[in-house]
Amino acid sequence: MGKSSKDKRDAYYRLAKEEGWRARSAYKLLQLDEEFNLFENVTRVVDLCAAPGSWSQVLSRVLIKGEKFGRAGWNEKQKDMRSYVLGLEKEKPVQMDAAEEFEKNKPREGVRIVSIDLQPMSPLEGVTMLRADITHPSTIPLLLKALDPDTFDPNATSAPHPVDLVISDGAPDVTGLHDLDIYVQSQLLWAALNLALCVLKPGGKFVAKIFRGKDVDLLFAQLKIVFERVKVAKPRSSRASSIEAFVVCEGFCPPPGFKATLDTPLGAGSQLPTPENPPAKTEMSRKVRGDGAIEIDLGDEEEGDEGDVEEAGLRWIAPFLACGDLSAYDSDATYHLPKDRISLDPVQPPTAPPYKRALEMRKLAGGAYGKTKGQE
Repeated sequence: MGKSSKDKRDAYYRLAKEEGWRARSAYKLLQLDEEFNLFENVTRVVDLCAAPGSWSQVLSRVLIKGEKFGRAGWNEKQKDMRSYVLGLEKEKPVQMDAAEEFEKNKPREGVRIVSIDLQPMSPLEGVTMLRADITHPSTIPLLLKALDPDTFDPNATSAPHPVDLVISDGAPDVTGLHDLDIYVQSQLLWAALNLALCVLKPGGKFVAKIFRGKDVDLLFAQLKIVFERVKVAKPRSSRASSIEAFVVCEGFCPPPGFKATLDTPLGAGSQLPTPENPPAKTEMSRKVRGDGAIEIDLGDEEEGDEGDVEEAGLRWIAPFLACGDLSAYDSDATYHLPKDRISLDPVQPPTAPPYKRALEMRKLAGGAYGKTKGQE
């Protein structure tokens, strides 16, 4: 979380500091939960590419501490105030301290949260943190041991007690070349999906960041193979100028006979079982018009097959949803700072920032802009 003037005027950046979040990305997960109810009946979660830990912090405060945020928290406050106005409560609701709030809320039992990232993270209450590579097969035993330390089997390749939800907010270091960034991001999402296939339970959920591009519908069609419902969401806290969005997959349903493993990930030399009566193929062609628009010819649909392109598996466009209350802050807008504003420090400073080596070299050189000690 930097200190540039743009960040200072970013409402979500300042709000994250005021409410104790490690990063403004926490509001993206909260707004996704408001739209899709991600945390309903969820007790076992895996957070991939978790650093600096804002999404894991949301999981800890919602699942372990029982706190309510967003629409759920607002409804709770409205309910208490309505009871007071109607005379059902004698005292007006007041702000409770942490102990009273813990007693009122009911944390869930048997919660297990595991966070994985290559970067180190500061500890969080009730969260098991691993430094591992989600693309390497050796990560699976570490994850299974963290999920079930008492019943861990070193020879197991899948979780004896699968998880309910797998989330990933990972993204590569963008280069500014959108085509390259979209490709690298799709490969990162593919790695997260392959790991999720090893630990998700039937009916589980998978949420991951994507970069929207011209051929992103192919990615949606591939996800539709193993999930009943696939949707794309854009939280209000995500800047509209950014190409990022989040794919929300619900109803995990692997094909019969499919066995997930990172040794031979999905799409790397393996094929899914072919149905006995595969749907008829439909020819499809793509061409670019002179004005730059893309035309897709879905082929002839008059030979008795109803022309259902989605069932034929050729092209499937996921529904797009905008998340977040329209009366909330606009992530692309800049707001005037109040006159009595006090600058707050980050909730959790970076533990291993990528620019750490540059700072050390600058310090050895004597300071910024090439200055040496004793110079003015």
